[in-house]
Amino acid sequence: MVKANTLRADSPSTFPQEDAEKAPFHGTSGIVLDQVCHAFDAPASRLDVLRDVSLAIAPGEFVALLGPSGCGKSTLLRLVAGLERASAGTITQDGAPIDHPDPSRIVVFQDPTLFPWRTVWQNVALGLEARGVLKQEKARVDEALCKVGLESFAHVYPHQLSGGMAQRAALARALINQPQLLILDEPLGKLDSLTRMEMQGEILSLWQKNGFSVLLVTHDVEEALFLAQRIVIFSPRPASILAQIPIDRPYPRHRGDPILANLRHEVLNRLGLGESW
Repeated sequence: MVKANTLRADSPSTFPQEDAEKAPFHGTSGIVLDQVCHAFDAPASRLDVLRDVSLAIAPGEFVALLGPSGCGKSTLLRLVAGLERASAGTITQDGAPIDHPDPSRIVVFQDPTLFPWRTVWQNVALGLEARGVLKQEKARVDEALCKVGLESFAHVYPHQLSGGMAQRAALARALINQPQLLILDEPLGKLDSLTRMEMQGEILSLWQKNGFSVLLVTHDVEEALFLAQRIVIFSPRPASILAQIPIDRPYPRHRGDPILANLRHEVLNRLGLGESW
C-alpha cells in the first residue's frame, strides 16, 4: 500500500508512479480545500465553525480528522460532500468546484439509517433504483453484499441485524455507487469495542481492494492510527488545522506497534491530553 504523504492545499494531488502501481487507484478523486471558512446564523449572533482550513487529499489516500467534540469536523465533511456550501474559500474535486452532492462522494454516518420496511438487498439497491438502472445492474447489489460479507442476509430486514451487520449494509449501500471518495462520519461510534475493531478491519480491506479515497472523522485516536495514512488535528471551534501527522507504517498494522504508541502520544499531546498518558 502507498505511504502517507503530507500535502499542502497547493500540492499536486498525486502519488509517485511507483506507489500508484501498487494500488488500484482507478477512478479516485483528489480533494483540495483552500482557505475554507464556514459559519451558521445563530439566533443571537453568527457562529463561526471553520476558519481558514486548507487541506489536500490525494487520490486513494486515507485521511483521518481528529479534534474536540463540536469543533466542526462533521461540518467539514458536509461541505466536502456538497451537502452545504462553504461561507468562504473553495473546495474542489479534481479541479472542479464542489457545490452540490454527487454519487462520486458518498457519506456513511454513525447511524446506518436503513429503511426498516426494506430488506437488506432492497436497502443496498437504493442508489441504483434512484438512478433507474437497477434492472440492468442488479448483479452489483449481490456483489456489494459479498464485499461486506452479507450475502446470506440479503433478504432479512434491518431489525434482524446486529449493529455491526447494519453498518456493513450501510457500507454496501455506499459501495454500490462506486464512490471515488468515501466520507465516514464516525461510522463505528455506536458499536461495542470488539465489533468496532472487526469493522475497522473491514473498512481497511474495502479501501485496499477498491482504491477509493477516504475521509474519516473519529474521536478514537487508536482507530485513526490503525486505519489512516495521515491524521489531521483540529483546534476547538472555530476549527483550524493544528497539525498534520503522517502515519508511515505498512499494512497490516499491529495495534501493539511501539511506533504507533509513540504517535499516539504525539497526537494526544496535540489534543491537550498528553499528560494523562
